Amino acid sequence: MQQYSFSVKRYLLLLFIGLMILNPGFSWSQTKLSKKESKQKEALSRSSRYFIEGEKSLVLGDLDKAFFYLQKAEDIYPNQPAVSYKIAEVLVRSNQAEKALPYAEKAALADPQNKYYALMVAEIYTNLKQPLKAAEILERLTAETEENQQYNLDLASIYLNAGEFDKALVVLDRAEEYYGIRDQFTIQKQRIYLRKNNLQAAITEGEKLIEAFPGNPNYVLNLVEILYNNAKVDDALTLVLGEIKKYPNQPELQMAAYTLLKEKGQVARAQTFLFSAFANSDLDPEVKARTYSSTLNEFKSAERELLLDKMQEILLQVNGENAAVLAAIGQRFEKDQNLPLAIEFYKKSLQIDPKNASLLEQVILNSFGEGANLNQLETYTQLAVDEYPGVAEFWFYDGVVKSGLKKDSTALVSLKKSLELNAGKNTQLEQVAFSSLGNSLYNLGEKDSAFVYFDKALALNPNDEQVLNNYAYFLSLEKTNLEKAKSMAEKVVKKYPDNSTYLDTLAWVLFQMGNYSEAFTYMNRAIQAEKEPSGTLLEHYGDILYHLGKTKEAIDWWKKAEGSAEASKLLSQKIKEGKYHE
Repeated sequence: MQQYSFSVKRYLLLLFIGLMILNPGFSWSQTKLSKKESKQKEALSRSSRYFIEGEKSLVLGDLDKAFFYLQKAEDIYPNQPAVSYKIAEVLVRSNQAEKALPYAEKAALADPQNKYYALMVAEIYTNLKQPLKAAEILERLTAETEENQQYNLDLASIYLNAGEFDKALVVLDRAEEYYGIRDQFTIQKQRIYLRKNNLQAAITEGEKLIEAFPGNPNYVLNLVEILYNNAKVDDALTLVLGEIKKYPNQPELQMAAYTLLKEKGQVARAQTFLFSAFANSDLDPEVKARTYSSTLNEFKSAERELLLDKMQEILLQVNGENAAVLAAIGQRFEKDQNLPLAIEFYKKSLQIDPKNASLLEQVILNSFGEGANLNQLETYTQLAVDEYPGVAEFWFYDGVVKSGLKKDSTALVSLKKSLELNAGKNTQLEQVAFSSLGNSLYNLGEKDSAFVYFDKALALNPNDEQVLNNYAYFLSLEKTNLEKAKSMAEKVVKKYPDNSTYLDTLAWVLFQMGNYSEAFTYMNRAIQAEKEPSGTLLEHYGDILYHLGKTKEAIDWWKKAEGSAEASKLLSQKIKEGKYHE
């Protein structure tokens, strides 16, 4: 706070000195003043205080208070240009340009030598969408003195926006005469000439720029683009090859030569320039990656494949640690249906630059499926939510993976976040999120909430076999709503009659209902459908046999399940006692 007060005091001191200079009546003399002079002095003092308070309020951003004090100052001395100027500034900052204009014009008229007053008027005219009136003021300023030549750029911009191209050219020539040849002047002039269909003038401007800055490939490429876009390919090629001869180590020009020669059908010669450019570490790797991707999108042929092989070889040697390059190579393997290798390149790219939403989604979506390594996949879903916390899909993927890994508490956080961000836009995301929430809530012991979410999922898709199966199985474990569980399980088995998981669920629902004979039929089909039945299937089969009075057979099946990670905690007791336990 003290530091701020000091800066304001310093500012006010400078302002006070300025006021003394502006006021020719100010004197250090102790000469006794007349009554009239005393009143004038008092009025000046009050006006100065109001002005200072207005300035201070303006600095502090209190525009209403600033306007109040400055108007008080103007009431006392209505012909002070500094006061009028400051009132105009307050009104401009308050977005009241129309009200500001009379004050700015009054200040500029009272002190025509002050360029800042004139510039304020020009700014207001620009805000009021009267650019040519602003241009009149800038024309006068630039004509008065060389010190104001900097405003030619603003003046040219006004003329360009107003479509006054001839006037803009005059101003740009004037700016060029003062500053020398500059690319911003040349490029604007070229655009104007091209709009006026004066191609030769645009070319001449480009040549002047190249001559003024020898060895700068950007200016060469600018002219090459103009020539190429106007069907002067031979001229563009002559220019490029001539510059390469003078400056052979410029890969940007070699890339231009590749494009132009390819356009002329000189493929072999074009590729020599391409390989030379690719081998140069100075060429932007993203330019190389885009060129590689562009080639990949061409019609597939043996020649294209050979070219891609050579480009890829050079890329990996020179830019093998660049994210864009690795991603482009991954695209090639994906197009060739070699998804595992494509994903490996995508992952390497993301390790270097994780800020790539489309690549993250590619890796995540293509890593799901049977046998997916969820622990490894979680690395990328976590990376996705870290880099893109506002994307519902990434939170959804992260929640589904965490749910699959039995990280149910954190799965709930991610899934609920995805639903919040999704806000009903993607119903498919909602449906699967509801299902995953149901699974995780059940695992966490929140069974009633789990069933609510399963119902929500089925309301969006009544035929989702995963939801139907899991919901039915969890109901069977709770021995509740078994008729509903049976209906859902039968619906899935009817659609997938050879799926052992779905057959097991239906068998277990029937078991809980006491229908052991029918349960045996479906469990037997489940066992037959699997080459290596899971521990759960084997144990369940034994449980059903026990309830059918086949104790010896039941024990034999229980023993087959022994040692399985999927077996229940009571399996050893069942085998030891030869008796079913739950």
